[in-house]
Amino acid sequence: MTVPVVMSSLLLLPALLRQLPAPAKIAVLTYDSTHCSEDLLGINDPVTRARIVIGGIEGGKFWHDELQRPAPPVDVAAIEKDVAACVARLREAHPEIAVILFECAGFPLVAAAIRRISRLPVYDITSLCRLTIASVA
Repeated sequence: MTVPVVMSSLLLLPALLRQLPAPAKIAVLTYDSTHCSEDLLGINDPVTRARIVIGGIEGGKFWHDELQRPAPPVDVAAIEKDVAACVARLREAHPEIAVILFECAGFPLVAAAIRRISRLPVYDITSLCRLTIASVA
């Protein structure tokens, strides 16, 4: 039996895009959006690509904390604040956002809070892992 390899929540993008009506957008949130390049998305169609909005928390407290060596203990409240602010900025610029996809493996810690705040579905690497495990278990 071949065991599936789960490397990135971005693998969910094609399925999520197909679930939404054409004008709806997906917000991809990452730790540092300057490193989330087009080739990582795997979306070649420009119309489909226009439905993906990328935002990052670069410059926030969690971002600065993770640059320190050694990194301080994880500040969940700071992650929530940084991510919520990013979601608010993206939704202000793109009210068509209907789904949030966390690319950063640190963000699942605040997924439930962001669901409550945004009232949008939030997917992350744990969503992909649960789906993968369910398919082979």
